[in-house]
Amino acid sequence: MNAFADLSMKSDDVLRVELEEFRRQHRDLDEAISALHEKGSGDPLTIKRLKQRKLRLKDMIAYIEDRLYPDIIA
Repeated sequence: MNAFADLSMKSDDVLRVELEEFRRQHRDLDEAISALHEKGSGDPLTIKRLKQRKLRLKDMIAYIEDRLYPDIIA
């Protein structure tokens, strides 16, 4: 079962908590990537993996936001 299927079975309260946690992780990864770039000490593969993880988190955040706050066209 993939992560998106797991999210579809959770309540809105649980999703809100997870949304905040994913946002925090996304911020932390952004800071880590920036720090590695500034130091120049990060190898390209590590930075690439961190960026990929950050993108997966971004997708999860967008999915949860869409579920919690659907666009309703009036």
